[in-house]
Amino acid sequence: MDFTETQVRRYARHILLKEVGGEGQARLLQAKVLVVGAGGLGSPLLLYLAAAGVGTLGVIDPDAVDLSNLQRQIVHTTGRIGEPKVDSARQMLAAINPEVTVVTHEERIGADNALAVIANYDLVADGSDNFETRFLLNDACYLANKTLVSGAILRFDGQVATFKAHERQPGGGHGPCYRCIFREPPPPGEIPSCAEAGVLGALCGVIGSLQATEVLKEILGIGEGLSGWLMLCDGLSAEMRKIRVPADPGCPLCGDHPTIRDLSLHRRS
Repeated sequence: MDFTETQVRRYARHILLKEVGGEGQARLLQAKVLVVGAGGLGSPLLLYLAAAGVGTLGVIDPDAVDLSNLQRQIVHTTGRIGEPKVDSARQMLAAINPEVTVVTHEERIGADNALAVIANYDLVADGSDNFETRFLLNDACYLANKTLVSGAILRFDGQVATFKAHERQPGGGHGPCYRCIFREPPPPGEIPSCAEAGVLGALCGVIGSLQATEVLKEILGIGEGLSGWLMLCDGLSAEMRKIRVPADPGCPLCGDHPTIRDLSLHRRS
């Protein structure tokens, strides 16, 4: 594709990278990414993906901006307290890069709408804050053949992984899905939420930025991705490590004898 003079200047530092170049930047401009949650993780994700020139960004979140969000949710401002988070995010992204198309979904993603929503995107980035949504997105993305870049945070700890068990690897086999590592959601109340246990705001920026990096790598097809790995970050000790996580043949979703074939187990009675 032909770039305008403004685009050449805006994306010059990308185009200089031999791993990206003009061809790679064109891929970014044509890509469509859904970010689930416009909160602590979704904020840096959306900001960096918009700045990078990802052509279409979807953002799904049912909530409104609250004062308590602003310690970490940097896509929002004090002046937009009370506004829907998706509208607040859209305003910020337009200010950063007006060329990016922002599609807002002011709703909660669930079993009834997940497949329809993610169908319009090439890749999904999970910035949600609860296990119910994480398991739902894992199952929906696998069933829809979509790559999922997942992040999670609590207190001073964070983790990032990429799940694309639907793709066959060279030589056969496939990478893990979320259920290969965490089979079922923990019992309610067993693991506190950020609202209950707290979270260091700056850590959201670290993990969300790592997610954005993995999203860009997946679109560009460069480097070594995090499929088959779980990256752990300990903010207090300043330690980061990667753990190899193979696919589980007994996984109920992507294993040899799957029992999950649709999203019916996520439907509320």
